Amino acid sequence: MAEFMTGLKRTDYCGDLRLADAGREVTVCGWVQRCRDLGQLIFIDLRDRTGVVQLAFNDKTDKEIFDKAFACRSEFVLAAKGIVCERSSKNPEIPTGDIEIAVDDLRVLSKAQTPPFEIVDESGTNEELRLKYRYLDLRRRPIQNNIIMRSKISKVARDYFYENGFVEIETPMMIKSTPEGARDYLVPSRLHHGKFYALPQSPQIYKQLLMVSGFDRYIQLARCFRDEDLRADRQPEFTQIDMELSFVDVDDIMEINEGFFKRLFREVLGKELDTPFERMTYKEAVEAYGSDKPDIRFDMKIQDISDIVRDCGFGVFTGTVENGGSVRAIVAKNAASVYTRKEIDKLTEYVKGIGAKGLAYVRWVDEPNASFKKFMTEEELSTIYERLGAEKGDVILIVADKTSTVLSTLGALRLKVAKRLDIIPDEFKFLWIVDFPFFEYDEESGEWIAMHHPFTMPREGCLQYLDTDPSKVIAKAFDLTLNGIELSSGSMRITDPELQQRMFRALKMTDEEIEAKFGFLVEAYKYGAPPHGGMGIGLDRVTMLMCQAESLRDVTAFPKVQNASELMSACPAPVEKENLDVLGIKLKEEE
Repeated sequence: MAEFMTGLKRTDYCGDLRLADAGREVTVCGWVQRCRDLGQLIFIDLRDRTGVVQLAFNDKTDKEIFDKAFACRSEFVLAAKGIVCERSSKNPEIPTGDIEIAVDDLRVLSKAQTPPFEIVDESGTNEELRLKYRYLDLRRRPIQNNIIMRSKISKVARDYFYENGFVEIETPMMIKSTPEGARDYLVPSRLHHGKFYALPQSPQIYKQLLMVSGFDRYIQLARCFRDEDLRADRQPEFTQIDMELSFVDVDDIMEINEGFFKRLFREVLGKELDTPFERMTYKEAVEAYGSDKPDIRFDMKIQDISDIVRDCGFGVFTGTVENGGSVRAIVAKNAASVYTRKEIDKLTEYVKGIGAKGLAYVRWVDEPNASFKKFMTEEELSTIYERLGAEKGDVILIVADKTSTVLSTLGALRLKVAKRLDIIPDEFKFLWIVDFPFFEYDEESGEWIAMHHPFTMPREGCLQYLDTDPSKVIAKAFDLTLNGIELSSGSMRITDPELQQRMFRALKMTDEEIEAKFGFLVEAYKYGAPPHGGMGIGLDRVTMLMCQAESLRDVTAFPKVQNASELMSACPAPVEKENLDVLGIKLKEEE
């Protein structure tokens, strides 16, 4: 049976004890990491969230306690009291390696059966099994360290924004469903049959209303929900450090957030960031890096050679340019030894898999060997090499297609090649992306839709194109990226009711739709709205990058997997028919 801790009270955490504590009586609690039976001596490594300490037992000192230690097994929960002693055989691999505890009182608080996998730092167990037993996986030090890091980040955020005049305000978790880009998670109402709440994709509308209410600086660690297909950098529920500020412009929001990250990295990682962060327009980012969240830790920029090849003898290039597309390239420096013809063939299959028709290349070992060499003159080829700055040892990769396909393909290829060549520095590179297009064209619907959300303020001088050429409307919107990952999206908001109505109509929304979905917001703006803007920082993504974790699952206590299910609790799950009846819901019969 488990023993109570009568007369014992934890005085210290396992990982906090040091040689300076020698001679002190302590009580520690935790889980058995490992037992070592040396005959007349038994050593138990006891683990808690701070680390591991060695417990020492001698059968000549106390036979009853020795026998109790002998019966302990992996993952038993213990409380141990004893004197901290200097170890005769020190372990430099752990912080507590200079000491051990000579135990004179031991309590077995809970026994454990053999776990389905070993609780060790570097686990070779497949992720699916670890997620099924997530409560055990969370005992592993790397995962615990990630969760603790997340807690530290949250604390620094609260401290920093409090000190800068922000007020933390909770916004509702059950709200009206409004279009914000992804599908809503819907919550049926028992009291209002046929009507639904939505879980918030973000607190967007509510934080704007708080600005109208006079709370000029709002902050919230907000839970958000989006019913969308998952990737490694997405979870269906996530947390963002959400903020909104009144009487500011874009530069003010950027400055306050640069201050936050400067403090965050100093306090949590001991790193000093250089501010202000670099800025790049959306157009510059996409054309040079093929992405609106480029990784700028390495070069390998995309270069346009359409003007050089428009009249060359290679029909793939000339035909592409004639049809309004473009021909662009990246140069992988000193890559010829790594990218053999066979390896380049693999890259060709890769680009075909992401939408391109093919891949042209030049592999320069002793002489430049171009896959399209027989279609061009030496002069034309030399002009290409000179434009691209290519030289012996380099590999040139070229894509010809419609420009959007070319840029996205080379953007992905650039990252793949850089990882293969191992040329990405281990550093943190922040980048602001500014001057986003307000609209993006949806080829499926044939309509212009808001790239961010319909409350974003357009830049001055763009309104004349609102009805004539939506592609020229630039938004006062901005993203913050780190090492090629989007951390935050923000914008200045529209506060003029008439302008807001114009933007809604530009998005093909009828007066009835506007009133039904946003009528309360439009009405609020009639009572005096201050100029305001804001952004939301992805807490999960910041933590993932600062921990150098591979996935958001590694920094989320109880994550979902690819199909948005949680393996541990087996949710989502069916509910009783009686529960559905109360809600007035009948499930559609499967055909």
